[in-house]
Amino acid sequence: MAIRSLLRRCKDCSRWQNCASASATHLARAFHSAVNPSESSTSAFNDGSLESNARGLWTSSGQNTITATLFPGDGIGPEIANSVKEVFRQAQVPIQWEEHYIGNTVDPRTGSFVTYESMESVRRNGIGLKGPMTTPIGKGHKSLNLALRKELGLYANVRPCLSIPGHKTRYDNVDLVTIRENTEGEYSGLEHQVVRGVVESLKIITRQASSRVAEYAFHYAEVHGRKRVSAIHKANIMKKTDGLFLQCCREVAENYPNIVYEEVIIDNCCMMGSS
Repeated sequence: MAIRSLLRRCKDCSRWQNCASASATHLARAFHSAVNPSESSTSAFNDGSLESNARGLWTSSGQNTITATLFPGDGIGPEIANSVKEVFRQAQVPIQWEEHYIGNTVDPRTGSFVTYESMESVRRNGIGLKGPMTTPIGKGHKSLNLALRKELGLYANVRPCLSIPGHKTRYDNVDLVTIRENTEGEYSGLEHQVVRGVVESLKIITRQASSRVAEYAFHYAEVHGRKRVSAIHKANIMKKTDGLFLQCCREVAENYPNIVYEEVIIDNCCMMGSS
């Protein structure tokens, strides 16, 4: 499982300590969940100090030092990666980092700038943390993020969105998780020029991938005590592709009678999230 973490540290901010505490707690929980996918990490945390929360998680799970692969990335990535490492150090979370950097040429063994050795590091450790990686817009090499997802089979993109205590935003008590299929649909990466001035992009949807990500979402909800799973779609226009996706979600939902299942058109979902 690869986790993309974007943390920005502001030394002049009076809330840095509180934000760092919350961030370390959420990051440690994410690592705990990755190492113990069938176990909820919520019980390992309490309302105590940063150090007791972080150490308590590993004590409760009987974990020793975890070796994790770190991709600092490029651009602002290395700066963010250093802040992430500092958060873990201050939290006294027992993480040992194996750092790997993106190459300057395509590795023929992976077909991308991500080296074979980097891929093997993630496979060996079973967990990785990735900083931002530049993706050329409209030209250049293929997305490095997409290369990692396909090579490592990272089909479920899990994005928790949580309110951080002490940090005031427009919305309070936000607690939702977005789980997105990472390998199909618009992320198939299949496009070509039909004739000059006409290009075609293929949206691929399969029963296997749709059922797999739906099962992941419902299992995640069950393990983490979530009561509702919403399938976000555009089946009103893309009747066959998104229609197949919804059909698979409905079939999986039947196996989880204790979880409320609903379907929401993407336009409506965006309006509800921003209003």
